[in-house]
Amino acid sequence: MARMYYEKDCDINKLNGRKIAIIGYGSQGHAHALNLKESGCDVCVGLRAGSKNWANAEKAGLQVKTVAEAAKWGDIIMILVNDEVQAAVYAKDIAPNLEAGNALMFAHGFNIHFKQIVPPADVDVLMIAPKGPGHTVRSTYVNGKGVPCLLAVEQNATGKAVDIGLAYAAGIGGARGGVMETTFQDETETDLFGEQAVLCGGVVELMKLGFETLVEAGYAPENAYFECIHEMKLIIDLINKGGVAMMNYSISDTAEYGEYVSGPRVLPYEETKKNMKAVLTDIQNGTFAGKWIAENKNGRCFFNASRAILAKHPMETVGAELRRNMLWGDDTDPDTASN
Repeated sequence: MARMYYEKDCDINKLNGRKIAIIGYGSQGHAHALNLKESGCDVCVGLRAGSKNWANAEKAGLQVKTVAEAAKWGDIIMILVNDEVQAAVYAKDIAPNLEAGNALMFAHGFNIHFKQIVPPADVDVLMIAPKGPGHTVRSTYVNGKGVPCLLAVEQNATGKAVDIGLAYAAGIGGARGGVMETTFQDETETDLFGEQAVLCGGVVELMKLGFETLVEAGYAPENAYFECIHEMKLIIDLINKGGVAMMNYSISDTAEYGEYVSGPRVLPYEETKKNMKAVLTDIQNGTFAGKWIAENKNGRCFFNASRAILAKHPMETVGAELRRNMLWGDDTDPDTASN
């Protein structure tokens, strides 16, 4: 098994006297900054001048600086802006302010693995990657739990990179769930594959096609939404807590029998596995990374068009109306999504 660390293995005191600059205040950024602050760490948030999140971070009690100021101030710099802008932000505002012995940290290995960012040899380069969205990182921490994390060290200039990573994981609550050792390459490739083939690409397409099939057969869109989308969270919560066995224990035998006879019809084993292997190959050989980098350089036409089409899909519009009429319909805070 891969090596796992827990709270007893992580000394958060290794962060004493260290200044942690969190670059970005989005989903992951706000969670890391707030969790570290509440764990007693010295934290600031680095944002571009004029950022809409500047006031939000200050309102949350965090000190805020420009990215360049934060990078100069901190000796641990965690880059949590979007993958597609990291290289430009690094080159402009972070690289000129790095000093020997600093720790440069990431929550995803994309830019290091695909060499969009090449740090100097005299800084630590490491990753703490929570295995969940930032809003879940925050909500579970507040509730006394934590999202498991991956730890990877690409460059150990000081000899203390592992200790820093484990202390950081403890500070954001990740050590409560467990911290697993990996590499930048493995994290990057498995993360991209999981997102594309299963968690985002696969699940969204499965829900969408199921919704469309029921509606086209004459069933009410609201009924289709409940059956193919709303119940997804309820099922996943059971799997997350006790594996597929707990889900099967909790559903009817009729549903479990349908799982065995109809799942393989919807996702034929050989064909689906072949397609998944093709997706993984594109990730491993850099084809996907090249397309994503080019997409951002060329105005994001495909990305923006796809997002607009999805927003108008009945699955989304019907779902929005149903959610507004539920007891929690006025709760649009992602931080409570896992509660």
